[in-house]
Amino acid sequence: MSDTIDKVVPLFEGAEWDYDKLKLAFDAIELIARKDLGLDTYPTQVEVITSEQMLDAYASVGLPLMYKHWSFGKSFAYNEAMYRKGLQGLAYEIVINSNPCLCYIMEENSMTMQTLVMAHAAFGHNHFFKNNYLFKQWTDASGILDYLAFARDYVAKCEERHGLGRVERVLDAAHALMDQSVNRYARRGLSLAEESKREQDRRDHAEQTFNDLWRTVPTRETLEGLDSKEVARLKQETNRHFGLPEENLLYFMEKHAPKLESWERELCRIVRNIAQYYYPQKQTKVTNEGCATFVHYEIMHRLHDKGLLTDGAMLEFLHSHTSVVFQPDYDDRRYNGINPYALGFAMMEDVKRICLEPTDEDRYWFPEIAGNKDPYGTLRDAWANYRDESFILQFLSPNLMRKFRLFRVRDDAAESNMRVDAIHDETGYRELRAALARSYDLSRREPDIQVVELDMAGDRTLILRHAVYDGVLLDEKTSQSVLRHVVELWGYPVRLIESDAVTDQVLKTHTLAPSA
Repeated sequence: MSDTIDKVVPLFEGAEWDYDKLKLAFDAIELIARKDLGLDTYPTQVEVITSEQMLDAYASVGLPLMYKHWSFGKSFAYNEAMYRKGLQGLAYEIVINSNPCLCYIMEENSMTMQTLVMAHAAFGHNHFFKNNYLFKQWTDASGILDYLAFARDYVAKCEERHGLGRVERVLDAAHALMDQSVNRYARRGLSLAEESKREQDRRDHAEQTFNDLWRTVPTRETLEGLDSKEVARLKQETNRHFGLPEENLLYFMEKHAPKLESWERELCRIVRNIAQYYYPQKQTKVTNEGCATFVHYEIMHRLHDKGLLTDGAMLEFLHSHTSVVFQPDYDDRRYNGINPYALGFAMMEDVKRICLEPTDEDRYWFPEIAGNKDPYGTLRDAWANYRDESFILQFLSPNLMRKFRLFRVRDDAAESNMRVDAIHDETGYRELRAALARSYDLSRREPDIQVVELDMAGDRTLILRHAVYDGVLLDEKTSQSVLRHVVELWGYPVRLIESDAVTDQVLKTHTLAPSA
C-alpha cells in the first residue's frame, strides 16, 4: 500500500458495496489508522457473512469455531425469533481476538456501514486486543483458532464414544461454573496451541498420580487417636496436597474430582480455557468499546475531510454513531445502566480535549497530561495499560461527571431514606469517581467463591466459601441450581459457606448431597 491516498473523489457513492469498494475503503482506513493515529494491529481478515451466520455467531458466544451444545441452539432460536419480529437488531460486526484478527461484517450493511465497522473492529478493537496488557497476559491470540478446532472435534468424539447425554451433563455443569473458573492472580499452563497437543500426556499423568494422592489422605480412623494440633497439621497437609484454597473451580475439579473420567476432565479443561479467554473482555468493556468507537469516529471524520466520504455517507454515519453512544436518562424507559459505548467514547474525547485545550480545572486534576499536545499517544498508553476500573479512576474528569450529571446515593438498608452523599464539589468528585470505578471491579460484580477445605476424614464433603461484600448474599434458587452442578462433578456432598469478607462471620450455609 502506498503512503499517500491518490484518490480525491469519494471512495464510493450510494449504499451498494462490492469487494473492490471494500478493499479500497480498507486501504484508506488503514493508512489513517497507522499514520495519523499510530495504531498497531494484528493482520486482519475481513469476512462478509449473512444475518443467519451472525445469529449463529451470537449463539456460540461470538466464536467462529465452537463445539455443539443445546444452549447454543436455544440462544439461536430466541435471537432469530426476536430479529425476525423486528424486536431486536443485530450487531453490525463481530471481531475475534485472534492472530490474524477475524472481522465479520454483515452483507446487509450499506457501504457506509461497512466502512464504519471496518474502522471500528478491524482497527479499533484489533489495536486494543494486541496492545492491552490484560489480553497480552491472559490470552493467546495465535493459538485460539487451533484450540477451538481441537475443542470442537474432541467434544464430537466424546459424544460418539460416551453418548450425548453424558457429555451434555458435564458441559452443563462446567458452563455453570465458568465465571468462577478463571485464574485471576497467577497464570498457569501453556499456550492454547500446545494445550491441544498435551491431552494424551495429561491423561497418562493423571492415571499414574491420581490414585496415590487419594490413598494418602487421612481417614477418620487415623485421626481419632491424635490431639487437636496433630489433626490441624494433617488437615493443613491435606489442603497443601490439594492446593487449597483454589479460586478456579473447574481447575480443581479437573485435577482432583475423584469420580471424573479422563475425558470428563478434558471437557472441564476446555470450558475453563474458553472462560479464561473471555476474562480480559469482561474487565475492559468501557475501554475496549471506547477505543473502537473513538477510532472509528476519528477515521470517518478524516475520510470526510479528505473528500473520500460524501456528505450523505457522513450523515448516515453520524446517525448510526449517535445511536450507539446515546445515554438514556435514569427515568427513561430505555435506561439500563450506563452505556459502555457512551461512557468510553466520552472519556476518550475528554482525554483528547484535556491534551489539546485544557482548562485550569483540567490542569489541577490532570497535571501529567493537560496541554501535552499528544492526545493519541496519551490514549494509546491508556489503551495499553488500563482496564475499566483503573481507567475510570485515573481519567474520569469533573467536566464529564457534570456532563453525565452523576451523583452518588447512599442506600443503607438500616435507614428509612436514601441520601445523596457525593455531589459536584472536589470531595464529591473524588468519591464519585471512586464509586463508579468500584462498580466496574469484577471482584464486586461476580461472586468470589473458592474451594477452601475437604472433609477427607469423613464423607469427602467439598467446602466452598463465598466472600460476601457489602452484605450481598447469593440468590437462594440460583445457588441451589449451581450447587447441583458442583455435586455432579465432585460426586460427593458440597457445602457452600457465605461469610463476611472482612470479619469472616458466617452469614449463611448451603449444603447439597448427590441424589441416591
